[in-house]
Amino acid sequence: MASTSTTPSPPATPHRNWLELPADLTSSILQRLGTVGVLVSARKVCKTWRTICSDPSMWRVVNLGYSDNSAYLKDFDCSLDSGMEKLAKKAVDLSCGELVEFRIEDFASDELLQYIANRSGQLRRLQLVSCYGVSTEGLSEMIKKLPFLEELRLYYIPVSQQAIEVAGHCCPQLKSFSFNRHGYRWPHVECDEDALAVAENMPGLRYLQLFGNKLTSNGLLAIIEKCPYLESLDLRQCFNIANLEHDLAKRLSQKIKVLRLPYDSTEDYGYDAEINDWDSFDEDYPSGLSDIDIVSEDYDFYEFSGGSDIDMDSDYMLYDYI
Repeated sequence: MASTSTTPSPPATPHRNWLELPADLTSSILQRLGTVGVLVSARKVCKTWRTICSDPSMWRVVNLGYSDNSAYLKDFDCSLDSGMEKLAKKAVDLSCGELVEFRIEDFASDELLQYIANRSGQLRRLQLVSCYGVSTEGLSEMIKKLPFLEELRLYYIPVSQQAIEVAGHCCPQLKSFSFNRHGYRWPHVECDEDALAVAENMPGLRYLQLFGNKLTSNGLLAIIEKCPYLESLDLRQCFNIANLEHDLAKRLSQKIKVLRLPYDSTEDYGYDAEINDWDSFDEDYPSGLSDIDIVSEDYDFYEFSGGSDIDMDSDYMLYDYI
């Protein structure tokens, strides 16, 4: 009689208790959820995670914006900036003064900037993107309280060159600066205010990005002469300097190690790089704008309302609202 054989069962997978992971490993995993994910979700899972999420080391880098947090904010509309601002304040509070990098996109107010500055004197890196509620005065007052700032990146922020001047005077360790606009080839407008403000007030820069700026060869020359340590210069969509004189172009190429020119590719830019030319004109000015209107980008913006305020006194914050 033939013997029968049985296939041995695979060994049972040992049960893993995720709460037994080392705290530093758990912290690293949770940080991948992003600031909003940790604040509105991970902190509520259990006491162990809540303790880990309350460690100031979790909040040295804070990144807040709508686009990166759609999974958590899917039930919100864009009018709820106040809710996002309260999340930002909670992150600042949890950092206990250890915050070194803050990135904000799509929302912010002067009041929020003051809240951050008053509690984050060690801040090294600040990035603001499409924060239309921020004014020149509000940003300037914040920068005055950040003497250790090394990197300042401003994308599509309606502030004037005054903020550049303040940053140059109050942030002696500033090495990297971005002041980016939307690129325009037409109408043809020349304005060296930003470039001259950089040249006169930021001599220690190593990296400079002026994406979409209206500077001319005069402004560019001032930067070259008065920023002796400059190694990287990004001038993409700065169409006024697309055809530089030979001597200036040669001097630029000799001095700058990493150079991006007006028509270089924007694939790695990471933000809106659409060229916003005006195609229609009304008599002397496009869309009825004057010379002053065209040159100035310190516009006023309407404030939309309708979003409900959110009670952030609860430790659960937005989680209960969602």
